[in-house]
Amino acid sequence: MAVVTQHQIQKFYEDGFLVLEHFFTAEECDSMRSQIQRIVEEMEVPPHCRTQFSTREDEQLQAQGSSDYFLTSGDKIRFFFEKGVLDEKGNFLVPKERSISKIGHALHAHDPVFKQITHSPKVQELGRKLGLERPVVVQSMYIFKQPGIGGEVTPHQDATFLHTEPLGRVLGFWIALEDARLENGCLWFIPGSHTGWSERPRAPCLVCTLWDQSQPTTTAASCPCPRAKGGSSSSTVKLSTRVT
Repeated sequence: MAVVTQHQIQKFYEDGFLVLEHFFTAEECDSMRSQIQRIVEEMEVPPHCRTQFSTREDEQLQAQGSSDYFLTSGDKIRFFFEKGVLDEKGNFLVPKERSISKIGHALHAHDPVFKQITHSPKVQELGRKLGLERPVVVQSMYIFKQPGIGGEVTPHQDATFLHTEPLGRVLGFWIALEDARLENGCLWFIPGSHTGWSERPRAPCLVCTLWDQSQPTTTAASCPCPRAKGGSSSSTVKLSTRVT
């Protein structure tokens, strides 16, 4: 397990995120990828429930915001699809394994592999070192990053989608299941943005702005966080396991 120093903890509070190399082993990453492959092979989603996932606010309100399949997924394992992979009747235009944007939002509760990873001693220890006292897992997602298709992931603050008391008391774990580089769309952060307000505050929170794209169109204060397989980025965003 990666050792977290006091200096790293201090930087976490200053910047709003912490990057750790080799937090998970290659074997742990491979086990999650293999398990997801099995889940996708068994996937059955009726055409009328197939929702295209987007981070753009207008598209969210039209798609996720009007879909019970999405809105009731907090305690289930459900599938959400990339833009442009479904026809007007909900039929796939590409192979189903290439169509998925993400799986969420309760892998940590219902799947044994992800449950073991999420509740592992090293995740619990890291959470305590970063200030969590009585953590509860809010959600977990598997992000696919399909090649050649999909919509832009706009800059956003994840905690604006999660209501907590006190507001903003949330922490996220992002895990690279394969090498995440500048060329294939690694995670980016704006250091210190957790001390400011979101541009679209669904709930007022102190959170960190992040996005996933290879060439972000945003402020010069942004910085990329390329990660080798098994690396982890923690941010003051949400308590979830986000994997790609």
